[in-house]
Amino acid sequence: MSIRFRAATFNVENLFSRAKVLNLKDHNEIDTVMQRITELQKLISLPTPFTTAQKNQIVALFKDVKSYVDIRENRGKKLFDRYKTKVVATSGKDWDGELEFKREDFSLVTRENTAKVIKEVKADIACVVEAEDRLALKGFDSDLLNNRYPFEMLIDGNDLRGIDVGVLSKFPIAGIWSHIFDKSGSSATFSRDCIEYEIMLDDSAPLYFICNHLKSKSPDASGNTGDTRRKMQATAVAKILERYNLGRDLIIVAGDMNDTPDSQPLKPLLTVPKLHDVLDLQYGNDYSKRWTYSYKGTFNQIDYLLVSEPLKKKFVGAGVERRGIYDLNGLTTKYASKVAIETEFPTVTHWTNGASDHAAVWADFDLS
Repeated sequence: MSIRFRAATFNVENLFSRAKVLNLKDHNEIDTVMQRITELQKLISLPTPFTTAQKNQIVALFKDVKSYVDIRENRGKKLFDRYKTKVVATSGKDWDGELEFKREDFSLVTRENTAKVIKEVKADIACVVEAEDRLALKGFDSDLLNNRYPFEMLIDGNDLRGIDVGVLSKFPIAGIWSHIFDKSGSSATFSRDCIEYEIMLDDSAPLYFICNHLKSKSPDASGNTGDTRRKMQATAVAKILERYNLGRDLIIVAGDMNDTPDSQPLKPLLTVPKLHDVLDLQYGNDYSKRWTYSYKGTFNQIDYLLVSEPLKKKFVGAGVERRGIYDLNGLTTKYASKVAIETEFPTVTHWTNGASDHAAVWADFDLS
């Protein structure tokens, strides 16, 4: 077998449009609004009769977040009166509908900047994090990538905002295994999905490409951080890997893990024997070169390509593409003592048209 290929992972923060709440510039404001939306979702789903206080709270919460969500009422009894100022349903079982996130379209410049990152990376197989749906992947490839990828796949995950994990591939996709129905207690294990793609590099060489988007550090409605759930998810991914032989099979675990290499939540995954981080293979402990995300003066790796032993032996090189990040030059100049100074693409001129606040990670392998 003589195959050389490049794999990548990139959190694109959606391709054509995204939930309006996620377009807020301040991450703390996003967290605050999302907590209120989560609280609203829990209240309107209560199977027990609403109390007067709960009805008043539903109205107040909806008034607070209605710029970002709407309540779709399908048929039968409704949740609200016609003006949405009064709850008329007696419980979550007494109305038919759902909470919907309002969306905003991206500008052509934003889409082109996202495409520019993907073009510069030149991956043959890419894990695409936070894509809307399969048709969005297909349309993005045909409209902006010159039909680079004949194969794309995405299964809608568990996040109502439409931030799912998919794959773009030059090689055929032979098998798909989704984990959206996996449970931990009564809750879904994965916030989005942990999806396994069987990619046929040739007729006899399957590559198992496992795409992830683990729970963020944003607190939930109760104020709890995402650490506990992220550790549970990392443990679940490690359990999935037990079905493979990491000393023999070609495995890549890719995606946005939302935590650092030294974190306790990711430890169950990052300490799996015969599983190797390509950025560690390339740069060792030099995290000034490994960073994929910056927040308030910190520069962290939270995006990963983890490879099995056979791919480690065939590893050629890896890197990080950061030029789609807005104000990369200003950011790295300000913290030049921590990281090398870099400059964003000339077309990235505002935080609203940046490709993403994540960098893309890529790695080359030669199987000859």
